[in-house]
Amino acid sequence: ILFGSVLAVDEAALLLLGVVASLTMLIFAAIYRPLLADGFDPEFLRSVGGGGTLYHFVFLGLVVVNLVAAFQALGSLMAVGLMMLPALAARYWSRSLVAGMTVAVLIAALSGYCGLLLSFHADLPSGPSIVLFAGGGYLLSLALGPQGLMLHWRQRRHLEA
Repeated sequence: ILFGSVLAVDEAALLLLGVVASLTMLIFAAIYRPLLADGFDPEFLRSVGGGGTLYHFVFLGLVVVNLVAAFQALGSLMAVGLMMLPALAARYWSRSLVAGMTVAVLIAALSGYCGLLLSFHADLPSGPSIVLFAGGGYLLSLALGPQGLMLHWRQRRHLEA
């Protein structure tokens, strides 16, 4: 339940994940602009009759449905880890939302690939190996990303000089 087994995902779980992911992408594409407006300026969205709370709750519903589908196939720790860590890491590499989403997807895909390779060659469980790489990606982003600690360290050092 905690870690799941990525390598033991059966056909029914794969079908569930595929359907949930496809529906999520379609619904997210349909509510992207109002959701973006609700995230940055909810008062404006309400003033033009946008119904911001509706989009907010649809988005929360999508998050819950994706987590439930991922829990069944991947386990709770891996599902939460793969949902949070790439998004947190992408925050340090980009300032725009679209670039952040792209970077998060790349970090998640790279973590999955590298975690499965480590799992195979070191005979380790696959789920924790993937989350380990996602966590490493977060720590690297925190330290070396353009918006990370190095930037603050350089700015502080520059101010002291």
